[in-house]
Amino acid sequence: MPTLPPTATPTPTATPFPPGPPTRLGLFISRNDPRIFDLLRTGNVALVKTLEYDPNFAAEIKRTSPHTLLIGRIDLPQIDLAGLHDPTGAARAFADKLLPIATEARRLAAFDGWEAYNEPVPADVEQMGRLAAFEAERVRLLAAAGVRSVIGNFGTGHPPLEFWPYFRPALEAAIEHKGYLGLHEYSAPTMQFGTSQDPLGWGSDPEGGWLTLRYRKVYRGYLEPNGLVLPLLLTEVGVDGLVGNRPGPAGMGWRDFAAYWDQLGMGTDAPGNYVEQLAWYDAQLQQDDYVRGAAIFAAAASPGWESYEVLDRVLPFLKQYISVHPLR
Repeated sequence: MPTLPPTATPTPTATPFPPGPPTRLGLFISRNDPRIFDLLRTGNVALVKTLEYDPNFAAEIKRTSPHTLLIGRIDLPQIDLAGLHDPTGAARAFADKLLPIATEARRLAAFDGWEAYNEPVPADVEQMGRLAAFEAERVRLLAAAGVRSVIGNFGTGHPPLEFWPYFRPALEAAIEHKGYLGLHEYSAPTMQFGTSQDPLGWGSDPEGGWLTLRYRKVYRGYLEPNGLVLPLLLTEVGVDGLVGNRPGPAGMGWRDFAAYWDQLGMGTDAPGNYVEQLAWYDAQLQQDDYVRGAAIFAAAASPGWESYEVLDRVLPFLKQYISVHPLR
């Protein structure tokens, strides 16, 4: 009797996400990639933050998904706050560099706002005040040309909460000129680590965190009591192993934690696990009306950042989730 070939083990079918409230999730884009538009065609991507500001690319994003907020950033060196002795002059220099780009007709029609320096790190309240003066002036200069600003753009876990009162001039200028506050939120080895729930578990409705959901400490502790609430854009979010004081293995993006998630009992489907974590985060963001979007890092990742890529095996899960959480 012939020996039958072994039967292949069937691959489990992922359970689709059920319909839910409007998503806040979006994408951080490093460069143009046609797979981006596969997600944008859902019409439900809340936010795109892009380093690629080709006007045709920007216009196509808006044509494909008109309700998506589009935020740009030009390449700049890290700001030296210790040496920033003329914030107003620095703001003029920044505006002179950005405005010829941002006021080009197609970009002006497509972009909803522009950042300045990425992840500034004030060492003390004096440097926070200098940054505030710079941001307030550049908000005014850009607004005079019809361009809106995203201020702050602080990295994960920054700045210290006690620094926020010294940022008030920038916040007031952004409110006056219909700007946004920009923050980055990452955690690892899971998105939940650092929240008030079991760091590696699955809880519900944590009130805030030191990495992800840290924005709530800022809004509840300072902005709301002082009448300084403005729309929030989380312009970089995701799993990032570069955060400090965490458990788990060495690593960078979500791919580097696949085996560890399996050890935690989360299963072998790392892309699906990651979208589950993003869905948990999105459910938290949906509770705060001032949160307008959260850009997952990264789509079309730059060389060296491939472990963060979400246009690969993550894309089908993310697309299905976003498809059933319409913006409007």
